[in-house]
Amino acid sequence: MALPEISGSTPFTCNFADANMIEFGELACRDLATAKKREWLVTNGIGGYSSSTVAGMNTRRYHGLLVAATRPPVGRIVMLSQLEDAILVDSKRFDLSTNMYAGSLVHPAGHMNLARFQLEPYPVFTFAQDDWELEKSIFMVHGENTTVVEYTFKRKSPGLSVSLEVRPLIAFRDYHWTTHENSQLNRAVQQRPEYVEVHPYETLPRLYLAHDSAKVQVDGYWYKGFEYEQERARGLDFIEDLFSPLIFKADMKEGRFALVASTEPRSAARVADYRRAEVSRRSIAHFNYRANYGSSDLIPTLYRAAEQFIVTRAPYKTLMAGYHWFSDRGRDTMISLPGLLLATDHPELAREILLEFVRYIDGGMLPNRFPDTGETPEYNTVDATLWFFEAVRQYLAYRKDDEWRTQALQLIRESLYAPLKGIVHAHIAGTRFGIRADEEGFLWAGDGKIQLTWMDARVGDVSITPRAGRPVEIQALWHNALRILQDLGRMLGDHISADSCAELAGKLRTGFERVFWLEQEGHLRDVARLAEHDNSLRPNQIFAVSLHYPLLKGDRARSVVSTVEKELLTPYGLRTLSPKDEKYRGHYAGDAWSRDNAYHQGTVWPWLAGPFFFAKLNASDSVEEVLPQIDAWLDAFTGHLRDAGLGQISEIFDGDFPHSPQGCIAQAWSVAEILRLAKVVSKHPSRKR
Repeated sequence: MALPEISGSTPFTCNFADANMIEFGELACRDLATAKKREWLVTNGIGGYSSSTVAGMNTRRYHGLLVAATRPPVGRIVMLSQLEDAILVDSKRFDLSTNMYAGSLVHPAGHMNLARFQLEPYPVFTFAQDDWELEKSIFMVHGENTTVVEYTFKRKSPGLSVSLEVRPLIAFRDYHWTTHENSQLNRAVQQRPEYVEVHPYETLPRLYLAHDSAKVQVDGYWYKGFEYEQERARGLDFIEDLFSPLIFKADMKEGRFALVASTEPRSAARVADYRRAEVSRRSIAHFNYRANYGSSDLIPTLYRAAEQFIVTRAPYKTLMAGYHWFSDRGRDTMISLPGLLLATDHPELAREILLEFVRYIDGGMLPNRFPDTGETPEYNTVDATLWFFEAVRQYLAYRKDDEWRTQALQLIRESLYAPLKGIVHAHIAGTRFGIRADEEGFLWAGDGKIQLTWMDARVGDVSITPRAGRPVEIQALWHNALRILQDLGRMLGDHISADSCAELAGKLRTGFERVFWLEQEGHLRDVARLAEHDNSLRPNQIFAVSLHYPLLKGDRARSVVSTVEKELLTPYGLRTLSPKDEKYRGHYAGDAWSRDNAYHQGTVWPWLAGPFFFAKLNASDSVEEVLPQIDAWLDAFTGHLRDAGLGQISEIFDGDFPHSPQGCIAQAWSVAEILRLAKVVSKHPSRKR
């Protein structure tokens, strides 16, 4: 029984007060071991971001209050790393910031004054003692490299004398690096009526710090030996020096102080306008829901998460693959597009991205990566191009009404159909890296020198998961693409092309099980070659059952689902290799070599949960029996939204219990596939809440 496609309908509006919020109280906030592992993320829609931990302690070189995208959405520079701030109440100092120095020395320990943290509508830290309570909030101005930090007293006893000290700590370096004390830094501070300006290095942008009326004390100190725990654990450079050019000293008689850090001159007098615009934007963007999803906060939270990946690569939109360190990528974009844009009712953005990627088709291939430094896009993937077909199919299926179908088909006829045909012809004729279709319909890929599938870990000249030949999911995607082009040809009156695609897809369908089925094991091999097949039990075979046009049906499809469920399914997604395999690695940890050796050798990927459960539904005789299982899995998964990247889904998890989150704290296809699954299941007529 097939599930309905994602479709649009009339939204209704929720207020922030109505939404389930991610919030932590005093006990969690003052437990440094817990608070430093929970990370928050604010984005600006052009690739820049602000991010740190609930404790306020930077644990990654990627953390910073203003990480500016100097060539949106890339060219990211950590400009303002941290604020060392404190309030003085009747001359008694209470620290607000928390830092760790070399040797794991924590100073200051502002988290010990932190009473509450909440994520919505943006990160708000509430510091409190018996006779006062202060809120510190952080948000970015959408479309700008601008971060606003506000301090507001919510309560204080009468007669208290209160002042605030805020010391900016700047890095001014590529976000992949660390910086250290050097003589090249320009210490000069230019003071203007509404802001101060610093320009530490000639080749980098200026930083403008707009502030409410405050005393500016220019001093200039290097703070040496900050320690980033997460980088130390990853075997990377984890010690950094930061420079502080000045300190702001503000009398808090008015009960508030604002600081605006930006790559452009800004005014603190506009903070209220910035705040209202951001609250309004987020209210519209995140809380226009089409239905009541019950008590679960999974779908509402993932709406918010999805929006953070949508950025501008002027003049078009694109999708970031993950935060903190990924940019936009072809494979990730095509896999993520249905969940991030169609499931959230942004078909206009989906259309824009599909049209933009068409411009970059070369040799029948979509680019996989747009480098940070602006070089020529990299064409080094076989599956990104095939996922493009599925993205187009889901765009067409977004709504069922005649008006939408006419509009979508017109777009395909005018702008997409010819490129799709060109892709198929190029794959039949042969293109880069040995990608070619043979006479039996199989798609071969790989020359042994480069990793072309999503399991692309490589260290130097060593491929961790060599998959040259006929990877199983590539056959599934190729068959799906041929059937999609066949359908489009029929719809658009191109019957010759449709018949040609049908013939090739039929050949592949006929020979697929003969080549890939392992009767004794009850599952599909991972890669078929002329000799030395790879019979590893991996999740890639699930696509032969999960895609719209499956290659495998009936008892064998059910056997694949059952075997994958038994060996690979975890509470956070599918393992990339069976634990019974001698190459299995249950923990993703250590230096780059150790981590890459585990990346696709047992590590759990949450995005694969979407295809797995769709395969389970496709193979089942009773959708009604499967839906409660999916509900239970999703309900259990929801707890992850309050762990690691708050309100987001991590890139990967350890294969072994307790399946600790690893990798990026926010991964586009993780969010996209879980959201797509949750939305489709929630709309099924048989679902009961």
